[in-house]
Amino acid sequence: MTADIERNSKTPTVTPVLEMQGITKRFHGVSALENVALTIYPGEVHALMGENGAGKSTLMKILAGAYVADEGEIRINGVPTKITDPASARQAGINLIYQELNVAPNLTVTENMFMGNELSRGQFLDRPAMQSSAQKVLDSLGATFNANTIVGSLAIAEQQQVEIARALKDNSRILVMDEPTAALSDRETEHLFEVIRRLRDNGIAIIYISHRMEEIYALADRISVLRDGQYIGSLTREEISPQRLVQMMVGRSMQDFYEHQRRKNPGEVVLEVKNISDGGKIRPASFQLHAGEILGLAGLVGAGRTEVSRLIFGADSKASGEVWLKGKKLKINSPGDAIAAGIGYVPEDRKDQGLFLEMSSRKNIGINRLKQDAKGGFVNWSSVNSIAQQAVENFNIRLANLEIRAVDLSGGNQQKLLLARWLAIKPIVLMLDEPTRGVDIGAKSEIYRIISDLAAEGVAILMVSSELQEIIGMSDRVLVMREGELVGELDDSVGKEITQENIMHYATGATEVAA
Repeated sequence: MTADIERNSKTPTVTPVLEMQGITKRFHGVSALENVALTIYPGEVHALMGENGAGKSTLMKILAGAYVADEGEIRINGVPTKITDPASARQAGINLIYQELNVAPNLTVTENMFMGNELSRGQFLDRPAMQSSAQKVLDSLGATFNANTIVGSLAIAEQQQVEIARALKDNSRILVMDEPTAALSDRETEHLFEVIRRLRDNGIAIIYISHRMEEIYALADRISVLRDGQYIGSLTREEISPQRLVQMMVGRSMQDFYEHQRRKNPGEVVLEVKNISDGGKIRPASFQLHAGEILGLAGLVGAGRTEVSRLIFGADSKASGEVWLKGKKLKINSPGDAIAAGIGYVPEDRKDQGLFLEMSSRKNIGINRLKQDAKGGFVNWSSVNSIAQQAVENFNIRLANLEIRAVDLSGGNQQKLLLARWLAIKPIVLMLDEPTRGVDIGAKSEIYRIISDLAAEGVAILMVSSELQEIIGMSDRVLVMREGELVGELDDSVGKEITQENIMHYATGATEVAA
C-alpha cells in the first residue's frame, strides 16, 4: 500500500484514481445500469460484488471501453475522461484481464507483451530493448519464467502473469480482474494473491470480481455491491461480514438465506457405510445416513472428503469396506452400479467431471434416463423432452431453449442443470460435492432451496463443502474429517453443537469441543 493510504482507513485522504458517477446503460430500452457510482483509490484491492445479472460485467465493459455509457461521467485522478473504446481505456491506464485469457500461445512472453506496440530501431524491431523491458516487469512480479519463454509452454497461472505483465508494461494504474482464480489450483491461487498484494503495495488499484467469499475476505480492502443494475453500497475491510454481504447482494438477511430447517427426528437409515477405505489415504470410515437427512461432511482441503464420496459411488476402487442401502449390501464396482442402485453423485468439478459441455441442456438433463426410457432400442425423446422441460421449470434454469449447450450457461445454471440430471433418476441417496462452488449468491439460494426440498421429500443427502457457513446453515448433522480419517460428529440433538469453532476443533486436531 502506498504511504498515503492506511490499509483499513474508512476515508482515504488521497484523490481517487477512479470515479464513475451516474453511470446508466440501456439495451433496447431495458436498463442494465441505473445511476451507478464506483470510487476506487490507488493502492487498494476493491472487490466488486453482486449476483449474475447485477451489472458488474456491464460496468466493467464501460470502464474498459467495450461499451459507452448512455449517461454519467468517468474521472481518472480527478480529471473527467472520455473512454470511447479499448484504446482510450488503455491510454487512461485501465486494463481488464478477462477470465478467458487473451494470449498468443505460439509467441514468446516478450512478443505477447509488445504485440501491436512493438519497439523499433530504424526499419528493424528492437528485440533486445523489448526483451529487457519485459524481463524487468516479470522480475517485479516475481515470475519464475523469462521473457524468451514460449507462452504455450506455461501453466495457466503463468499465462495470467503474462497478461498482468503486459498491463504493467503499458503503465496500467487500474487493473480489473474478472474471476482470476477460476482455473487455478490452490497453490497457484496463493501465488496470484502474492502478486496482487505486490501490485497493491506499489500503488496500483485492483478491481477484483469473484464469487468466492474466502478470496474476498483474504484480499479486499473495500467492497462495492451492485444489485439489479443499481449501486447498493460499499463496505470497508473492517465492516465486511457474511451477514452484511448477503443482505446487500440479495436483499434479505442471512437468517432467511439458508432454506433448511434442521431436523431433530431423522428417518430410517437408508445408507450405511462400513469401514470403507482406499488402502492408502483414506482410513476405514463408517457412518449412517438417514432418509430426509442432510449430512454435512466437513474438513480442511485435502482431508479426504471427496475421496470418501468417490469410493461410495464406485468412481475409485476401494480396498476394503461395505456399502449398504436400505438393509441390502451393494456390490458397487463402477458408477453405473451406484446409479442402478439409486445413488447419485454431483462432483465438485462440474465442467471436467459432471457436464457434457458441448451437448444440449436437454441431453445433459436426460442422459441418465436414456436406458430406462428407451423403447425397442431407441431413445424415447418425448420422455426426455418432458423431463427436461419440467426440470427447467422446477429449478428455474435460465435458458432460451433446451438446445442451448451446457458450456454457454452461467455457473449457477450449469450447477442446476447437473442437479436436474441426477434428480431425473429419483435417487434414494444424493451425494453433493461442493454444490455451490463458483456460483453467485442468488444461484446459491436457489440451490439451497432445491436441496432442502429434496430432503423434505425423503432423499438422503451427503453434502461435502469447504464453506463452513454452508455446512452450518444446511446440515442436520456434521461429520468432520482430518488427514483421511473421520474424527468427529456434531449433532445439536445429542449436545454437540454444530458451530464453526467445533468443526475447526476437529478439523485441526484440537481436542476440546464445546457442548
